[in-house]
Amino acid sequence: MARRGSYAKGIAKREEILTAALDVIARNGYRRTSVRELADAVGLSQAGLLHYFSSKEELFQEIVRKRDEVDTAVYGPDLADRAIDSLTALVAHNTQVPGLVQLYAQVSTEAAGDPDHPSHAFFVERYANIREEFARFIRTEQAAGRIGEDIDPEATAALIVAATDGLQTQWMLDPSFDMVAHLEQLWKLITRSSSSGAQPVD
Repeated sequence: MARRGSYAKGIAKREEILTAALDVIARNGYRRTSVRELADAVGLSQAGLLHYFSSKEELFQEIVRKRDEVDTAVYGPDLADRAIDSLTALVAHNTQVPGLVQLYAQVSTEAAGDPDHPSHAFFVERYANIREEFARFIRTEQAAGRIGEDIDPEATAALIVAATDGLQTQWMLDPSFDMVAHLEQLWKLITRSSSSGAQPVD
């Protein structure tokens, strides 16, 4: 029983650390946030904080995962029916938390360049899940006659994800760049095919 209680307390402390880290990084920015600051935010030493994670790399991966969890709770419930609206709302939200965007970009880039990176498998699965969700949404839009049947759902989903990441990079370099407007323009191009013969499926 004591072991079970200790395990539960450990899980709770990890969640406390991750939740606090989201606030600290969103406020200070990823590059201006140290492990010591994250530890201070939850009343731990650096060693004490890292006791709850196998490495510094795992800590930052789990912060990204926690960010996804929080965002999904806010923007994810409507994904199946309003995926593009949910995505543009999320992108607009990201402009308010640049530190978390920087963290995501840094960790995903490191993971992409190294198959042995602790976060490599996490990002492979993450992208696969996002592409699958958008492909499903596109097929639903095709069935309703709002997107042409000649559009390939899987390929288009991959292009939307790629465009979103690319727009995000441009915004990080120039915060005046309007990610939402460009994403909406991309969606107009995708749905324009519906005017050339797509018919609703009964």
